[in-house]
Amino acid sequence: MTDLSLTDADLADLTADAVVIGLLNGDGGPSLAPGSETVDAAFGGRLLEALIALGGTGAEDEVVKLATLGAMKTPVVAAVGLGNHDGAVTDEAVRRAAGAASRALGGRSTVASTLALVNGDPSAGLLQAAGEGSLLGAYEFSVYKSKPAPANRRAPSAVQLVVPSTKDRALKASAKRASAVAEAITLCRDLINTPPNYLFPAEFAARAERAGIKAGLDVEVLDEKALKKGGYGGILGVGMGSSRPPRLVRLSYRGRGSKTKVALVGKGITFDTGGISIKPAQSMENMKSDMSGAAAIVSTMTLIAALKLPVEVVATIPMAENMPGSTAYRPADILTFRNGKMAEILNTDAEGRVVLADAIARACEDSPAYLVETSTLTGAQVVALGNRTAGVMGSDEFRDRVVAAGARTGEGMWAMPLPPEVRKGLDSTVADFANVGDRTGGMLAGGHFLSEFVTEGVQWAHIDIAGPAYNTGSPWGYTLKGGTGVPVRTLLEVLEDIAANG
Repeated sequence: MTDLSLTDADLADLTADAVVIGLLNGDGGPSLAPGSETVDAAFGGRLLEALIALGGTGAEDEVVKLATLGAMKTPVVAAVGLGNHDGAVTDEAVRRAAGAASRALGGRSTVASTLALVNGDPSAGLLQAAGEGSLLGAYEFSVYKSKPAPANRRAPSAVQLVVPSTKDRALKASAKRASAVAEAITLCRDLINTPPNYLFPAEFAARAERAGIKAGLDVEVLDEKALKKGGYGGILGVGMGSSRPPRLVRLSYRGRGSKTKVALVGKGITFDTGGISIKPAQSMENMKSDMSGAAAIVSTMTLIAALKLPVEVVATIPMAENMPGSTAYRPADILTFRNGKMAEILNTDAEGRVVLADAIARACEDSPAYLVETSTLTGAQVVALGNRTAGVMGSDEFRDRVVAAGARTGEGMWAMPLPPEVRKGLDSTVADFANVGDRTGGMLAGGHFLSEFVTEGVQWAHIDIAGPAYNTGSPWGYTLKGGTGVPVRTLLEVLEDIAANG
């Protein structure tokens, strides 16, 4: 991962391959953001004029590169757009700008950035945003390439954030936190981007176990024999069609001074063909990302251990491969779950909720005060909210706390209801309920199904990340093509909120 550090050296004397400054887009046209004064002076006060001549407008995701031609020790200046802001620039705007700059500066091994100064003086939050964006934008996944990327396409190996003083403890702590967050999201992205023939349930469980042990977590892995003994009919049912048997991973953390217990659950379908209800061939390759929720939970657990949060958290992570083998579960089958409830399977492609049912039931046996589950659960989420906004359902008050946490981190989320009429669509004549309901309100029906396994009194939230977890389009901001790492930062924010406020 790219190294992150702070510097208070004068930009005129700083040696780097490139320096990043901010460009604002206002009603009166583009303007230089604070932090660019030294660079502007090196250009005789005509830096803005030169950037405008090169097409610079300050729009989001825009990066304009300019050779310094000896005016500075740094050979290249990159002006990155921050968008149109009436007041102070937001943390998320800086995070996205820093990511866009990192992506655009391939081939520059050392980059100095003044983005932490865009509001005048760097706040801890703004510096963290600049650090996170720089590191996440520099992410690359090349494990399975036989040849390394050309030098002009490699991510920066080191980023320096320009600050007034490197002795400021708050700023140093923010930089350290940014590195920890980026490291966790890198783990999450790496897991998601790994091909399914290399990341099947047993291997996913082994990687989660290694990451957990390295972070100092308590780890428990249940194989197919333990799952059968424990009554995990949902996980076993989904995994029946694959030659690679399922797993359940439990990661436990108890921070010093913790007063509240929280359960985390994440869907870990390492590849989803749809099973007997097989998916269309087009874009099926993207179903390697159907374990994004589980990857986010594993990564969040390592992150809270690194940050030593004063909260108790137990993660329950089901892992299975949904294949149409000769022993696969079928439409019309009835499965019995960990808590004794029984569901009629009407569609084997609605498998995520089936494995999550067992995991949620098991998580509630620990008597947590709160439960947060995240999954690439429904295509209906993408239809309703698009590719960048997650849908959140659950206990109204806690659901809204999760959505607010997402807003603070820049991960888009929207509160969704659980209308009683949608629940009626899950009624079954032969079992307690079916695993799918009416076509309309599919995202909400998924939430209703999961609610059947949440113990009364547990505040809970379900985050449907079917769209935001995996970017199939062009890169933007700090989001590259492939696994995104959503919602790791939101989960961290939620856990910190619980640790502080109960």
